Amino acid sequence: MELTALPIGKSAIIAGLKAKGLMRRRLLDLGLVPATTIEAVRRSPAGDPVAYRVRGTVIALRAEESRLITVRP
Repeated sequence: MELTALPIGKSAIIAGLKAKGLMRRRLLDLGLVPATTIEAVRRSPAGDPVAYRVRGTVIALRAEESRLITVRP
């Protein structure tokens, strides 16, 4: 499933990235590598972006970025 479908407060394992080029490099640099646990922490009042906890750090991703990340429960 896509990362955007992960409910707040739930965790999943990153299965892969559909991004290419510079966007893929940026996501990998943020620690979004396959087999890493990611948790949806909080959604902004407007609904976008969403804060995720990855490797002990909280990062915010917009929906268009989150759609490029596939996860499994």
